[in-house]
Amino acid sequence: MKKNVLRPLLVMCFIFLMVAPLWAVSPPAVGGQLPDFQLSFPKNSADKNYLNISGSLFSSSFKIPQIGAQVVVIEIFSMYCPYCQAEAPNVNSLYQKIESNPALKGKIKLVGIGVGNSEYEVGVFKKKYNIPFALFPDGDFKIHKLMGEVRTPYFIGVKINADRSHQVFYSKLGAFAGVDQFLNEIVALSGLQ
Repeated sequence: MKKNVLRPLLVMCFIFLMVAPLWAVSPPAVGGQLPDFQLSFPKNSADKNYLNISGSLFSSSFKIPQIGAQVVVIEIFSMYCPYCQAEAPNVNSLYQKIESNPALKGKIKLVGIGVGNSEYEVGVFKKKYNIPFALFPDGDFKIHKLMGEVRTPYFIGVKINADRSHQVFYSKLGAFAGVDQFLNEIVALSGLQ
């Protein structure tokens, strides 16, 4: 009798182990859309102004396509990631190059999402590395799970259309080779001219 019960149980466990990877979420694919998630409105007025978020004044959260830009570059980071710490000056330089270029300013926006980081931890990272753009906490890893549990730093480029639909045009792990090269790639891949 025990043998008859044990065999189907082993078969079910084997099938589950074979099928489980199919349920895993992949990172946002080029040509696809971002997963459906919301971020809390920034408390800092400079971040609110920079993002130029469209929508209800009474809403406490927003989605990436509501950002007032044609292109949004999302950095998935963690304050504890040494690679993210090392990349912070390059990302700041990217921000400065965008903001100092009249052809790009207002068209490309940067945001950071701190996976596993609380609001306090994101604030520490922002202050320590003098990050000039909005950073958002993902302390419960909900967004991270939706993003395929990517390692950090991970960069996602999103093209936002006039009707607020969007499409991912860039999705890669790791530091970018150079600020100018990365910016040129973002401009070219997004079709922004």
